[in-house]
Amino acid sequence: MSMRPRSVPDIPEETVRIAQAAFPKGNVYMQMRDEWEGIYTDEQFADLYPADGQPSIAPWRLALVAVMQFVEELSDEQAAQAVRDRIAWTYVLSLELSDPGFDASVLSEFRQRLVKHEAAQRLLDGLLSRLRAQGVLDGQRQQRTDSTHLLAAVRELNRLENVGETLCHALNCLAGEDPAWLRMHLAVDWTDRYGKGFENWRLPKTKVVQQALAEQIGVDGYQLLNDLNEPTAPARLQTLPAVDILRQVWQHVFDTVKGSQGSPQ
Repeated sequence: MSMRPRSVPDIPEETVRIAQAAFPKGNVYMQMRDEWEGIYTDEQFADLYPADGQPSIAPWRLALVAVMQFVEELSDEQAAQAVRDRIAWTYVLSLELSDPGFDASVLSEFRQRLVKHEAAQRLLDGLLSRLRAQGVLDGQRQQRTDSTHLLAAVRELNRLENVGETLCHALNCLAGEDPAWLRMHLAVDWTDRYGKGFENWRLPKTKVVQQALAEQIGVDGYQLLNDLNEPTAPARLQTLPAVDILRQVWQHVFDTVKGSQGSPQ
């Protein structure tokens, strides 16, 4: 991916009209854009990209999305969806109402660039400099200067969503292949926990609750794999691609020490 720095464009007129109609008293993201225009620019991240290749999504937009998803504790999938369906995000990113957004993997790739080039600090520096310029910070207090916690928090949410979606996918495929077998091995609370898909969840905000959910998903996944390994289980179910993916993900993400109850690595 290449990047040719461009100035932050004006917000499209139709986006402004609809956003102001939706939020006549304002919105925190709209106010951020109106009052703090220029928090991030392409030039701040130009050295992270090669000069040649397929053009990338404007890094100033990705930086803003990274901050907003951290504030709301969203996974990459949820943040990418917010870009597509939330008018306030469309406004702050200077997008047309018809803009299709981007794939969630773009956010992960952007964070990888920041980490690779040790440039994560730029996210915090850009925000703090704008806050100081607006007089929100007086410069007399100590401010946290480590941006890695922002990237780490998003990574943990993505990992939690990944294991949840992997188990949901396996259960859906088993339901399509042999619903009678699945009904016999479906735990009472699995329908509530996995029935609607993790992309529609608002994931827990506290680390304690996130850890508890991750451990529960791990236990549930191991229970399903153990049931599939029983001699009475239909052989065709053990070789389903979704089951193989579940097995690989659990081996990668969770401890496999004998006696483990699905503790995340």
